[in-house]
Amino acid sequence: MAITGTIHLVGAGPGDPDLLTLRAARLIETARIIVHDGLVDPAVLALAHPHAELISVAKKRSQHTMPQEEISALLVRIARSGKDVVRLKGGDPLIFGRGGEEAELA
Repeated sequence: MAITGTIHLVGAGPGDPDLLTLRAARLIETARIIVHDGLVDPAVLALAHPHAELISVAKKRSQHTMPQEEISALLVRIARSGKDVVRLKGGDPLIFGRGGEEAELA
């Protein structure tokens, strides 16, 4: 049986770290790998573990740093390597983003 990690889809809310859910804050603080978009406030990213690997997949001026298909493949690759990963998205990823599409990866 293959050991796989978990992909945690976490919404960063409107930007203020005090408005994160307790679970979101805990996942951000303990994650070793965080794949985040450009809408995540730097104050939220500052909660990350000092040794966490932060991978930006930010969209800049209507151009994706990484196309959605590559983001999805990256998340799956990390999980299949046995590591947990937080996919951190600005706002509510299920209402304003492609969270539903990314949730289907699991």
